[in-house]
Amino acid sequence: MDSTTFELIEDILGKDEKLRYDSYLTLMKMTEEKVNWVYEVWDVLILNIEHKNNHTRSIIGQLICNLTKSDYEKRIQWDFPKLINLTKDERFVTARHCLQSMWKIGLTGEENLMLVLEGLSDRYIKCTLEKNCTLIRADIIQDFKLLYSNLGDEKISKITVELIEKETDEKYKKKYLTIWKKKNDGKNDSTKRRE
Repeated sequence: MDSTTFELIEDILGKDEKLRYDSYLTLMKMTEEKVNWVYEVWDVLILNIEHKNNHTRSIIGQLICNLTKSDYEKRIQWDFPKLINLTKDERFVTARHCLQSMWKIGLTGEENLMLVLEGLSDRYIKCTLEKNCTLIRADIIQDFKLLYSNLGDEKISKITVELIEKETDEKYKKKYLTIWKKKNDGKNDSTKRRE
């Protein structure tokens, strides 16, 4: 890892809000593709996933989701529960940013797809007593929609329909069905499965 990348990682862990945000944007752009420095930062990110600053926690969650495409050692298989835990963060915006990025993990191979489908299905079912349950569920359906749009795997469709059927409130069931049935806007067509 070059010194510039090292500084970007330091900046997301630092106190300067502008540097943190600028570094976040740069690192997210860099990790749209595979990087060879994934394991130079992976442990640092995991160790800081409970950082005292909620913006830093949010960035870390999103970065780990992006870095999974470079994770040939499949460390995500062990660290995924930490991401699920981050989707329960006390600051809902932090939880939501992580949740909305988790679909990317499912693009990185069958094992990781199953990890995401099982983990988020469980999250969908168990969030009923949380204040923002309907938003959590909507985000999970959106994650599954993005996975399905990119992979076309029918098991994703089957699981999603089964989850939506578990919703007892017709208003929200209709909302989730709308998300699921919405035609792909092409925004994520360039995202290809990376094994």
